[in-house]
Amino acid sequence: MDNGSSVKEFILVGLSDNPGVQKICFVMFLFFYMIIVAGNLLIVITVISSQRLNSPMYFFLSYLSFVDICYSSITAPKMIAVFLVENKTISFVGCIAQLFGVHFFRCTEIFILTVMAYDRYTAICRPLHYTILMTRRLCRQIVIGSWVGGFMHSMVQTLLATYLPFCGPSKIDHYFCDVHPLLQLACTNTYAVGIIVVSNRGMIALSCFFILVVSYIVILISLKNQTSEGRHKALSTYGSHITVVILFFGPCTFTYIHPSSNLSEDKSVALCYTVITPMMNPLIYTLRNEEVKSAMKKMWSRRMGSEKEEV
Repeated sequence: MDNGSSVKEFILVGLSDNPGVQKICFVMFLFFYMIIVAGNLLIVITVISSQRLNSPMYFFLSYLSFVDICYSSITAPKMIAVFLVENKTISFVGCIAQLFGVHFFRCTEIFILTVMAYDRYTAICRPLHYTILMTRRLCRQIVIGSWVGGFMHSMVQTLLATYLPFCGPSKIDHYFCDVHPLLQLACTNTYAVGIIVVSNRGMIALSCFFILVVSYIVILISLKNQTSEGRHKALSTYGSHITVVILFFGPCTFTYIHPSSNLSEDKSVALCYTVITPMMNPLIYTLRNEEVKSAMKKMWSRRMGSEKEEV
């Protein structure tokens, strides 16, 4: 991949240039990344292995956890490595590949969270038609559509950045490659490209946000007419989803529609949806969901039982 630039690699500034802070961050974010992979992988395995967790909600949850693993794996390993190594460079091809992966999985997660809101709306507001409306075939088609939508969005963002001319300097004031930091390094007028980037991002973020808000309003109105037991059961899953949406969608939407020139601010916000939210998702869905906790206990009890029999 050659865009005719004199710059063939970039330098990732990272989160800090203080050696002491870098060592602390290395240990902390390595621990966070291990939690992200282990926690989300546990949810995927639990949903796949449990016969009780066969509803569309858990089908989407397993894909959400899988996307979280992929999403964090695009940014976290490089960020962790930058804390220790002296050579903080990333090749132009590697930078573009990381940019593609970031937008692909980020956009896919936005779509899946939006679909999960529709799933909760159907389950709570139209319970008698739920099994008819949310068939397994439809769920698969929705997930495929989310992947395709994420791919198309990512291609737009990636192609816009790929053909920008870079003449130097080559320092990216971020811990991963994204469009806005690259726009500031381009040696050409990037106003038109910036407008296209923000428009593309904003259309997705605002449309999904509108769907989420409408579904939440309808759900809240519907809960008033239900019994206290039904309301409590609905809120256990609905509350988990809305918590995840706030943690991920808030900061993510901010960066999608906010053409900020303050990259330090962007780095702080980006940590929320690349590290904090993927790490918190498994805790939110397990601590607030009795079915998931019960399925995990049964899975581990069966595994412990089989190990005892082998011994």
